[in-house]
Amino acid sequence: MNDSLKTLVIIAFLIVILWNLGAGLYYMLVDKGESKRTVNALTRRIALSIALILLVVLANYMGWIKFHGGP
Repeated sequence: MNDSLKTLVIIAFLIVILWNLGAGLYYMLVDKGESKRTVNALTRRIALSIALILLVVLANYMGWIKFHGGP
């Protein structure tokens, strides 16, 4: 897996996470508690965040990426 594809996948995850965060804010302001769209958007954001963390841990375990050492 080349470096630009890895970067693109991570950036795509982050964009979708931010999109769902913005959607949750929008639905919270527009719906005023009348629907569950805010909860659904924030639930998707949390699920995507967990999936991204697990993907990074798996990629490190498989050797696709390497964490930088500390100071």
